[in-house]
Amino acid sequence: MRTMPEQTFADAVSTFAIGGDLNVKRLGFGAMRITGQGIWGPPADHDNALAVLRRAVELGVNLIDTADSYGPDVSEELIAEALYPYAPGVIVATKGGQTRSGPDKWTPNGQPAHLRTALDGSLKRLRLERIDIYQLHRPDPKVPFEESVLVLAELQRAGKIRHVGLSNVSVAQIESARKIVPVVSVQNRFNNATGGSAVFNGVTDAETLAVVEYCTREGIAFFPWGPLAAGKLSSERISAVAERRGATPNQIALAWLLRRSPVIVPIPGTASLAHLEENVAAGAIELTDDEFASLAVTAE
Repeated sequence: MRTMPEQTFADAVSTFAIGGDLNVKRLGFGAMRITGQGIWGPPADHDNALAVLRRAVELGVNLIDTADSYGPDVSEELIAEALYPYAPGVIVATKGGQTRSGPDKWTPNGQPAHLRTALDGSLKRLRLERIDIYQLHRPDPKVPFEESVLVLAELQRAGKIRHVGLSNVSVAQIESARKIVPVVSVQNRFNNATGGSAVFNGVTDAETLAVVEYCTREGIAFFPWGPLAAGKLSSERISAVAERRGATPNQIALAWLLRRSPVIVPIPGTASLAHLEENVAAGAIELTDDEFASLAVTAE
């Protein structure tokens, strides 16, 4: 496994200015997996969860991505416990619009009243007066998409949100939202294994490939969720590049994402200190043109 001294992270990993004023390192941390099994309840090892969060910031990661539904509430509470008061430059992005009734159970709720309550809850748990990036977690098929976006615009005007983001959306939905409020980030499932006609949260792989290109053209940050395909990236192509580089397949997958587009900001999540350090070290890997081409993915 390739490792990287923490003092070199700042030099090895490029930055992206989200919304023009939030400079983030292009390797963030996804805080979903620090919760309990099924993304439900507290973690089995509370102190370890805090240690992972603190180590991420020590290594130079300055974007922490979470959601009120992770736990629910647990992830946001752990982030505040571990990191508050937040170091200068540390940005916490969270999401609202999805509710939980049990382990691995997710139900969208884009009702304006729910989104207002969800945001206030996130502010309280994170101990913030304003969320730097607040994302609609998922369009609710029972609520007109524009109604959900309108309430986020309202809350931005009220000073509770700095920038608005979207998650699990198509290009058409991004364009619709941008007629209401500036959109600085999009978070869809995307990784080196993405391709074909699979559907996740109502958005196909092909649609997400179009979203990546759209965000690249428009300068919108793209946060790929599931950037390591839940540890299932073990294709012969990835493994061959990893072996030549003295790296792990996961590190090569992250390097591929960083090369794929300058607006992509991977947010790999883990509850393991060793995996965290492995992910961060991927920032020092620059794929050659031939390596990148060999790992290319297209929709079928």
